Amino acid sequence: MDYDRLLEPAEAVPEGCEGLLFLPYLSGERTPHPDPLARGAFVGLTGRHTLAHLTRSVLEGVAFGLRDSFELIRSDANIEIKEVRLSGGGAQSPLWRQILTDVLNTDLAVVNVTEGAAFGAALLAGVGIGAWPDVNAACRSVVETTQRYHPRPESASRYELQYEQYRQLYPALKYVFHRLEGQAGES
Repeated sequence: MDYDRLLEPAEAVPEGCEGLLFLPYLSGERTPHPDPLARGAFVGLTGRHTLAHLTRSVLEGVAFGLRDSFELIRSDANIEIKEVRLSGGGAQSPLWRQILTDVLNTDLAVVNVTEGAAFGAALLAGVGIGAWPDVNAACRSVVETTQRYHPRPESASRYELQYEQYRQLYPALKYVFHRLEGQAGES
């Protein structure tokens, strides 16, 4: 199934997926929990949840995982994040863009770059060879904002409550994750 067909029904699912949360630790976790044994999990799954709920829950869970990193930046580095810039394949989804905006409770700018990391490396190389005097000048000359998203107050408020529940999941499941790892080789 392609992403558009997967995401379209998820747009009709209410924020919070009717009590379904997803932990996105499919390859362990690094931030904020340095735990290679952390695992992904759907929590709150019931018979009423559909593929659309699972899909939206994955998007929301990944957004909450990104929010964990943002909270570290905000508190440890004492930096105010005023805007997030989004590029790449995921930036094509209006649903994903709005979820990120509301979960992070920060303005989001979609830019005209499709390959963020590779494009950034090319800009750095251009600065290195003198094509631009600095990174800011390089970005100003070639990166353009194509769309802007703003947090919706009611949605951001609902996600704030759900984020607090999300943050309780890893500590509650850590012991189980570590026990499961011991059983991974058993059949």
